[in-house]
Amino acid sequence: MTTFRPLHDRVVVRRLTSAEKTVGGIIIPDTAQDKPTEGEVISVGPGARNEQGQIVALDVKAGDKVLFGKWSGTEVKINGEDLLIMKESDIMGVIG
Repeated sequence: MTTFRPLHDRVVVRRLTSAEKTVGGIIIPDTAQDKPTEGEVISVGPGARNEQGQIVALDVKAGDKVLFGKWSGTEVKINGEDLLIMKESDIMGVIG
């Protein structure tokens, strides 16, 4: 099993799946669905350095449920799981 630790201010996020049916019960095929913009933080980097060279810790942590932009991040496959790697600045907020 490979472990992955993001660097600097990067965050690894697992998309949360969206409902596959409409309110009327119509099943929407995967190709027609928008990708969810909600996810769970899996791991975070140590933070970015400020102008003085000090590391500034991230505001999100593993386990946080977050909202991010529709086109945010880079899709990767780690241990057979589809994940996103994005900068903390791509995250709009924490849910909860």
